[in-house]
Amino acid sequence: MPDFGADATRPIRCVIDTDPGIDDAVAILFALQSGWFDVLGISTVAGNLGIPVTTRNAGRILALASRTGIPVVAGAERPLARKGFDTKDIHGGDGLGGVAFPEPAEPPLAANAVSWLADLLTREPAGSIDLLALGPMTNLALLVREAPQAARRIRRLIAMGGAVDEPGNIGPRTEFNIAADPEAAQIVLSAGLPLTLIPLDATRRLRATRDDCAALAALGTPAARASALLIEAYFNATTGRESRPLHDPCVMLLAARPELFGLQRLGLSVDTGQSEDAGALDRAPGAPAVDVAMTVDARGALALLAEGLGRA
Repeated sequence: MPDFGADATRPIRCVIDTDPGIDDAVAILFALQSGWFDVLGISTVAGNLGIPVTTRNAGRILALASRTGIPVVAGAERPLARKGFDTKDIHGGDGLGGVAFPEPAEPPLAANAVSWLADLLTREPAGSIDLLALGPMTNLALLVREAPQAARRIRRLIAMGGAVDEPGNIGPRTEFNIAADPEAAQIVLSAGLPLTLIPLDATRRLRATRDDCAALAALGTPAARASALLIEAYFNATTGRESRPLHDPCVMLLAARPELFGLQRLGLSVDTGQSEDAGALDRAPGAPAVDVAMTVDARGALALLAEGLGRA
């Protein structure tokens, strides 16, 4: 069985597919700062906000981390078959909660993310690249549909999305990333890829308090200070909350330390109807099985997040 953990001498080669997004930004900063990931590129997708904003934000995050030479490539502007959501009330009009980030140091590539991903996966050795998905699965579904042979060369696909036994966060049974593009999620879950899904069942257990924000800020690195401000922005978008869940960072944390998560092998189908349950996950024993993170060692995961963001 492959060793899926990460260390500074053998970083995880990956592409981050994302719609930044406050918690996306924390996840990306962790990957860039920790030294445990070799980020080959960032592909963007419309989700938390439109593709111009999410693409700009990917470049802004790289600029804050003082990282150049990592391409940003814009992907799907809309879901496959329906209208997306607007989350300005949570992530702010700029997508990053009003936290000050520099402008991108480099422009995005003049390419389509799906074609770029397919070319990269075909060019590199099979099973050498992880795809870390933090947003709706539109780009991933298009990759499966348009370049299936390239998609099969992914080493691991780790995606934040869905709710199995946990209530939803955008509807009674639905989580934002999958509800934003249920058709895309169904394509990806049915594709037979080496997929690990991290639903709200696990991500809601990884919660940061204001004390955690202060501890991150005290670490002193630009990535840790920015992450503290981003999580504080989450608090500012709500009232009466003592902690906030860190959904997207779970993807990077699982990639680096799988032992922090409890996995179950489940067959799941996605509700692609038109009701309020569109995007809901249902246990479907006859469906292709995927690994699903149903639990997390929250204390250990928070410690790892701080360790990675604080590395010099």
